[in-house]
Amino acid sequence: MAAPMLRWCCSGRRFAFARVGCGSCHRRGPPTGSTSNGKRGQSSVAQQPHITAQKPRKGEPEWAAVVGLEIHAQIASNSKLFSGSQVCFAAPPNSLVSFFDASLPGTLPVLNRRCVEAAVMTGLALDCHINRKSLFDRKHYFYADLPAGYQITQQRLPIAVNGSLAYSVYVGRKPSQMVTRTVRVKQIQLEQDSGKSLHDDLRSQTLIDLNRAGIGLLELVLEPDMSCGEEAATAVRELQLILQALGTSQANMAEGQLRVDANISVHRPGEPLGIRTEVKNLNSARFLAKAIDYEIQRQINELENGGEILNETRSFDFKLGCTVPMRDKEGKQDYRFMPEPNLPPLLLYDSGSLPSGADPQQVINIDQLRERLPELPRVTRQRLVQQYGMLPEHSCVLLNEVGLLEFFQNVIKETRAEPKKVTSWVLNTFLGFLKQQNLAVSESPVTPSALAELLDLLDRKAISAPAAKQVFEELWRNEGKTPAQIVAEKKLELLQDPEALEQLCRSTLEAHPDVVMDLKRGNPRAINKLIGLVRKATLGRADPTAIKEVLERQLSS
Repeated sequence: MAAPMLRWCCSGRRFAFARVGCGSCHRRGPPTGSTSNGKRGQSSVAQQPHITAQKPRKGEPEWAAVVGLEIHAQIASNSKLFSGSQVCFAAPPNSLVSFFDASLPGTLPVLNRRCVEAAVMTGLALDCHINRKSLFDRKHYFYADLPAGYQITQQRLPIAVNGSLAYSVYVGRKPSQMVTRTVRVKQIQLEQDSGKSLHDDLRSQTLIDLNRAGIGLLELVLEPDMSCGEEAATAVRELQLILQALGTSQANMAEGQLRVDANISVHRPGEPLGIRTEVKNLNSARFLAKAIDYEIQRQINELENGGEILNETRSFDFKLGCTVPMRDKEGKQDYRFMPEPNLPPLLLYDSGSLPSGADPQQVINIDQLRERLPELPRVTRQRLVQQYGMLPEHSCVLLNEVGLLEFFQNVIKETRAEPKKVTSWVLNTFLGFLKQQNLAVSESPVTPSALAELLDLLDRKAISAPAAKQVFEELWRNEGKTPAQIVAEKKLELLQDPEALEQLCRSTLEAHPDVVMDLKRGNPRAINKLIGLVRKATLGRADPTAIKEVLERQLSS
């Protein structure tokens, strides 16, 4: 066997990959729930007998759902897993295909170092055991977009096992009612992606684009520890944030960089798990939640009506909001797994096991990658709560919206306003306008500097809170004006003359004796009407708090 090679994806240089010693794999036993390892067709989990509905025991919930996920994340790399072909989204069809990607005879795989590092860093971030020795395998199936007739993956001994992913879900109607849950990560493995089949219904033909063939994937298998669509969608969103923080994947679901297969079954509590179905290729967290919840209810309805659940693969029709059958799994597909003959075992090292005199560029040191780990989302949320005194649910929103945390931090750097006020404006006003216009943070017409300047005007009481909202609306129209210019043009600055305010308040009290009498009779809301009358007289240029203080002083005198 030829000496293994490790390729740097950024420069295309190749290095001999020294391999000394071996690692061990600490595996759990076979899963008992709804997980699978197959990308197409039958899973590795044995089928269970058909079950039908039985009467629930008294005091027990009628049904329990079990959900497991398989997630394929495209590795953020300049080149593919085993070839030097460039990775570029939306490139012209078949423009990024090497001889190896097209499976020409005599071509050999050369492992991409960047992809290995991405897998190790992801495993470390998810508290996985990193196997010092992992193996590559061929998974055979015949499909038009798989030119070799097999996919190189890691079926026997993956690169990482036995991790966990913590995520927070809401358990009540209030945003503050959050609980942290954990799903076990069974394994993380490296594998190459297939090409893409483009179906032309007009001409009744299928076209093949091999640009995606050979791109490095991380397959993450999550144990069946979830019970509904919301949990699954939240766990995937948390994983998405982790991958993006690590830089191991852009994890853009709309571009197919993160694809999810969901395995779903229902059963009576205390009884064996039910027959599972697999819903394939979900590319949106929202659709993932809808597909799982629909499939759970479909299975319950089927069993309660005396039917059976088939072990089958289904797809989600987002237009109809339901899952539809694709193919059954009754006849088990044989992938004929075999060791990949052109790739020797992948060996990793730590500082203690590093071979003497080894070239650092020819080996991968797990300890060095651990030191490079950035701040993970759960740590960032804790820091935001401690540093700025915000609520945990606010920190979740800041991280969940792409680019919102960076926007918030830039505003904080440029304003003297209190962090709590900045948090309120960013999450309520700013984010509210984005939602109304269906815009991303990067598309906002209001910059962090402009919002910081507006908050400074509000902080030093140059304008009132209602006037600040008016200024923000003008900024949103993106006419190139600063908050100060808008305030001057619209004459929104606060009335600074205390004597003039005293006179206006006195005139208002004299002109509305009925409201004053209502207030003295014990109606506390009457003061608000007086404040509104004074603000109207000042064209909104007086601070409501200052008006209230003056009115209360004049009424008590």
